[in-house]
Amino acid sequence: MFDKIFEAQQKAGEVKQRLDNITVTGAAEGGKITVTANANKVLQSVSIDEAFYQEADREELEELLVVAVNKAMEQAENISQSEMAAMTQQMLGGFGGLGNLFGK
Repeated sequence: MFDKIFEAQQKAGEVKQRLDNITVTGAAEGGKITVTANANKVLQSVSIDEAFYQEADREELEELLVVAVNKAMEQAENISQSEMAAMTQQMLGGFGGLGNLFGK
């Protein structure tokens, strides 16, 4: 039993490392504001088009920055869920017939 717990912890660490290496982006206003993060939801950079920055007011920049960040976080969440689901499926496969324990 402890072997399975250790294996699950090890696999979770591997998934975290993979997510650290996956880059996601969120953009607003046709790419005039772009946010880059990793799939572990850690922001890495923010880019604002210079011409847009000169024209836009503070409120508009703040609103669009929130839009771009939320788009990047949504992508990161989707990738994270997919990776965790794959890990869980792989782990459950390792429990042999336990998947049919409460039925069939």
